[in-house]
Amino acid sequence: MSVDVLQLAINYIELSDSGEHSAHYREQLVGANGSVATLLEQLHLAYNGKPAKGYASFTDDKDPTVPQALTHWIAGDSDYLGFSKATTAALVTHLSTHQLPETGYLLLGHYRYLASEFLLVCLLGSKNHFELTEQLDLSASRHLDIARMQLAARIDLTEFKVNNAAGNYISFIRGRAGRKVADFFLDFLGCTEGADARLNSKKILASVEEYFAAAEFEPNEKTAARRQVFDYCEERAKAGQDVMLSELSAVVDPEQENGFLHYCAEQQLEVAEQFPVELKELKKMIKFNGAGAGLSVSFDEKLLGERVQYDVGTDTLIIKGTPPNLRDQLQRFTQGYSAFERQADTE
Repeated sequence: MSVDVLQLAINYIELSDSGEHSAHYREQLVGANGSVATLLEQLHLAYNGKPAKGYASFTDDKDPTVPQALTHWIAGDSDYLGFSKATTAALVTHLSTHQLPETGYLLLGHYRYLASEFLLVCLLGSKNHFELTEQLDLSASRHLDIARMQLAARIDLTEFKVNNAAGNYISFIRGRAGRKVADFFLDFLGCTEGADARLNSKKILASVEEYFAAAEFEPNEKTAARRQVFDYCEERAKAGQDVMLSELSAVVDPEQENGFLHYCAEQQLEVAEQFPVELKELKKMIKFNGAGAGLSVSFDEKLLGERVQYDVGTDTLIIKGTPPNLRDQLQRFTQGYSAFERQADTE
């Protein structure tokens, strides 16, 4: 993987004892060296790894500060440092307006990955790390807490420049803090949510299964095709790219590359030419899992009908052959731990 660093700006936002937000601005961009390249690569991977994302585009109904600052920078009317300061000031304003206690380092990373340019905007916290010197003296250093990235959005600048009307060139992390934080971040960016990746994924699941039935795929062909579809979608999602319907069609049925494409059109399934997906939803294509009432079950789709049998009428699941660690626990429990240990000693 190769992330080409173009520009990086970092500013700090703090919260005073009286509850007022303020920003500390770095007066120069961070120099593009090896450490910066590593940082942006880690941020890129961490962002791609977040499972629940929303998609959005700029709108006239929201605060125009960030969209206008972005447009001026792209047009060459301002530099990247000026754009980063305007964006940071807008974030301070919205944090105060929404009365949120968020603080941290606002990173604005401009980079190129594959054939696309991206702008990653994220507010990161920090954590202290401690180490001992050879003289056993204790020293502390502050590290960016990339693993807990929650307030972040990424603009596909290439898509924004060449296909602005299509929308959904902005993705953002929904986060575990609920809709309030997501709404706040959309307000700050001046955008409104568009394509629903989860809904798109459900639509693809249903459409692909319909095509399998219409094309009379054999069970083993379905299993292989499901894995290929998931692998393709996973590769696109991890690269931060939309799924292309024409490419997906060739993956679904390599022998009839446009078969799925024509089927969607004929059946009026309303599948877009390109769309974001949510891997958590798509994983249902290749794996069954569920939990409740003290029971948790998970198994690959290919095992259904072979090692795993399901009776719809009685809602009964029969599993032939258990995982070794589970089998060991069950045997120890049913035979009694002491009896089981004596049996093991004699073998």
